[in-house]
Amino acid sequence: MSKIFILSGAGLSAESGISTFRDSDGLWENFDVMEVCSTQGWAKDRDKITNFYNARRADLEDKEPNKMHHYLASLEEKYPNEVIHLTQNVDNLCEKAGSKNLVHLHGTLLDLRCEACGFVWEIGYAPQNDDFCYKCQSHNVRHNVVMFGESAPNYRHLYNSLDACEIFIALGTSGQVIDVVPFAKEAEQSIYVNIKREEYVTMFGSFEEYIDTYFTDKVIAPATQAVDELDALIAKYMKS
Repeated sequence: MSKIFILSGAGLSAESGISTFRDSDGLWENFDVMEVCSTQGWAKDRDKITNFYNARRADLEDKEPNKMHHYLASLEEKYPNEVIHLTQNVDNLCEKAGSKNLVHLHGTLLDLRCEACGFVWEIGYAPQNDDFCYKCQSHNVRHNVVMFGESAPNYRHLYNSLDACEIFIALGTSGQVIDVVPFAKEAEQSIYVNIKREEYVTMFGSFEEYIDTYFTDKVIAPATQAVDELDALIAKYMKS
């Protein structure tokens, strides 16, 4: 049973140079999200979306885990079988840092998926070209990142993880894709880790109801600067 439930978002990997959609120099500045990240866009122009994800995959190859990625991997070793990490990120930086107990809620850039039979396989950093399914030989192949307008099967882990946890940690997530407030209210202890409010407003335009107020504790700092304070809070609650 996992006592520590971590839900991470783009803020975890931003300091490693992973482009986010919502920051001031983010992907939304260069792309219409509904054209490249939605089922409508996929139906309209599959090549455009394939090229978009090929570029994201190539960009990921030289990125390295930051201090927080390494800390999360060490947390699994420090508390064996007591940490479950669900991430909204589609990069592999947690795995590069050594994390094992990780669920990608929105899929990963490194995989392709067959639309005919559902088989998923790893492509690494290579571009998707005329790939075919190794299982059924179909050429109806796509990226394995969840798009707007389709279900996310791994969301089932969200409430299962909450039921078992004593400490809920929202790390580097704005709460705009997955509402973290209900999780903070439900958990015995809750910790919010994110950038400063004024930086959030600059980047995202608003911070409705300051979601950090619903948490037992908050560490308002970029992920890499929050490691020591987060570690102290976890140690305190794990001893209690």
